[in-house]
Amino acid sequence: MVYDFLSSTLGTILEMFKNGGVITYIITIIGIYGFLTVFERIRYLRKISKVSLPEIIKEVNDAMERGGSLEALRSIGKYQSPISKIISEALKIGYRNRVEVEDAMERVFIVEVGNMTKGLGTIKTIIEISPLLGLFGTVVGMWYTFKALGINADPSAMAAGINIALITTIAGLTVAIVLFPLYSYITRRIDEEMDKIEIVKKMTNWRSAEMKIKVDTDTKKAIEALKESDGVVKVKEITDKDANIWVAIKPSMLEKSINNITMEKCNATAEIVESKLRQ
Repeated sequence: MVYDFLSSTLGTILEMFKNGGVITYIITIIGIYGFLTVFERIRYLRKISKVSLPEIIKEVNDAMERGGSLEALRSIGKYQSPISKIISEALKIGYRNRVEVEDAMERVFIVEVGNMTKGLGTIKTIIEISPLLGLFGTVVGMWYTFKALGINADPSAMAAGINIALITTIAGLTVAIVLFPLYSYITRRIDEEMDKIEIVKKMTNWRSAEMKIKVDTDTKKAIEALKESDGVVKVKEITDKDANIWVAIKPSMLEKSINNITMEKCNATAEIVESKLRQ
C-alpha cells in the first residue's frame, strides 16, 4: 500500500514536471541549489557551536591555573570556532599591546561573521525569486490558454496552458515556503553566535595580568624600563630557573608589548615565560 502511494506520488510529480515546461525546470534547479546551500549552512553552524561557551570558558580558566595563557591557547586551539579564535587573540595580551590585540580580535570577528553569513544572500534571493518565476509561468500559461481560444478552440492546448500556469505557481511557492523557515532558522542561529561573541568580548576584557619574564641583559635596567611604562602596575626581580622578573599589568592600559618596552628602553629582549590573566 505504501509502495503504491509512493509510486503514484512520484508519477504525479514527474507528470507535473513534464507538463510544467522550461520554467518549472528552472525553478527546480534553483530550488535544489537553495536546499544544498541551506543544509551546508546548517551543518557549518552546528559544527562551530558543538562546544558551548561555558565549556570553553571553563577550559580557559582551568588551563590558566595549570600553565597560564600559553596553556589556555593550546587547550582551546582544537575547537576552531569563532568564540575560541577570538579568545585566543585576547590571550595574547602582553605578547602584544592592547591595540594590537583588539585589532586582531576585530579581524577574526570580521572573518568569522563572513564565514557564518556566507550564502545567506543567495538563499534569500532564491526565496524571493521563486514565486516571481512561478508568477511568470502563470502569465505564460494563461497566454497559451487565451491563444488557444480562437475561432477553432483547441481544448488540449487550453489544458496545456492551464497546466503550465498551475504547475509553475505551485513549484515557485513550494520552493519559497520550504526554504523560508530554514532561512529563518539559520539567521536565528547566527544571531545566537553573535550574542556569544559579544559576551566573549566582554569576558576577555582582562582586569589584570601577572607575568614572569626573562631578560637577556641588565635586569635592573629592564625593571626601570617596565616601571616607567603605561599599563605596568608593579615590577620586581625574582629568582627562578626560567625567569628573572615578575610583572603585574593592567591590560586595558598596556600601550606596548612587554618585549617592545624592554627592547626600546634598554635594548633587552624579554621572553614571557608565564602569563596569567584575571577577569
